Amino acid sequence: MVGAGVVGSAVALALARRGVAVTLVEAQPEPGLAASGTNSGILHTGFDSVPGALETSLILRAAALRDAVLETLGVPVMRCGAVMRGDGVGAWAANAERNGVEVRTTDDFVVEVPGEAVTDPVAYTLALAAAAERHGARLFTGAPFKSVDDGSLVVNCAGLYADSVARAFGDASFSIYPRKGEFLVFDPPEPLERILLPLPAKGTKGVLVFPTVDGHVVAGPTAVDGEDKEDWSVRAEARDELLPKAVAMWPALEGCEPVAAYAGLRPAGRDGANYVIGRSAVAPERLVNVAAIRSTGLTASLGIAEHVCEIVLGTPLPEPEPLRAADAPVVSGPWWRRTAEVHTA
Repeated sequence: MVGAGVVGSAVALALARRGVAVTLVEAQPEPGLAASGTNSGILHTGFDSVPGALETSLILRAAALRDAVLETLGVPVMRCGAVMRGDGVGAWAANAERNGVEVRTTDDFVVEVPGEAVTDPVAYTLALAAAAERHGARLFTGAPFKSVDDGSLVVNCAGLYADSVARAFGDASFSIYPRKGEFLVFDPPEPLERILLPLPAKGTKGVLVFPTVDGHVVAGPTAVDGEDKEDWSVRAEARDELLPKAVAMWPALEGCEPVAAYAGLRPAGRDGANYVIGRSAVAPERLVNVAAIRSTGLTASLGIAEHVCEIVLGTPLPEPEPLRAADAPVVSGPWWRRTAEVHTA
C-alpha cells in the first residue's frame, strides 16, 4: 500500500483486520503530514452530498462505522452539531432526507444538523495507522514509492501523488491537481457551540466557522486551484478573503486577529473526476486506485476502507478481527499548529 494519510491508514487497518498481509509505505516522516492533517477536522454527515453518488454512500457508511472506532481508539471528538442559515435551506433539508440524514428545520431560514462533529485529524490518522500496525500491518515512513516488482497488489492511496503512482503502472487514466484551502485560527472571545455552515455553492461548501477540540475557532477554507503540489503557503490575501465572511457568520469575531494560519492541499481530480476507486483498467491484478478523494476523505475514510476491501477480497467480506484498543494517540501541541509549522519550516 502507498500513502499513510487518513484514507491509506484506514484501508490498511481494514485489510489487516481481515487477515491480509499489508505493507504500508509513506513518503513523509510520519502519517498525516499532508492533506489528512491540513483540513478542517470536521466529520460531515453527508446531508448536503449528492444522493446516490459513490462519495455519498461511503460518507454514510463511514458514519455508521465511526463511533465505535473513535471510542475504541481514544480519538478526541466534539459532537457539537452544525447550523446553516440563509434563504434556500429548505432544499438542503430535503436533500438530507433523501440521504437519510437527520436535520431539523426551525424556520424557512435555519436548518440544524445535529450529527456534524469535529475531531483532531492528525490524532485520527495516527490512531488508524497505529491500529493497523497492532493488527499486523508493517508501516515504513520516509519511504517514497519507487516500484514494486514482486507481483504484489498495490493499493494506491497516495493523495496528491496518486497519479504519479498510477503512471508507474502505465495507468494515465486520471490526473491530480492541488486545490488549496486556507484557514485562519482564532482565540475566540467566547465559546462557539456549533459549526456554522454557509449555503453550499457549486463545487464547494464555502467558508465555515467552527470550533476545534482544543478550544480555538477556525474560519475557512478558501478554494484556490493550483499546480504546485508542494506549495503549502498561505497567500497574503487569504485573510481579507476569509475574515469578512467569518465575521458575517459569527459577529463575535469582529476585531479579532488570527493567531495562526495554515493551508491544506486537497487532491482534486481533473475534468470533474472524484472518488476514483477501483482496479486499474491497465493493470487490474497489480493496482487498485483510491484517488481524487477530495475534502471529504477524513469523513468517508472508514467507508472507503470497507469498499476497498470489497474490491480486493470480493463479497461477502469476511468479518474483521475485533478492533484492538490502545492509549489515545499523542499529538505534540494543537494539530493545527503542527500543521502550520511543518509546512512553513
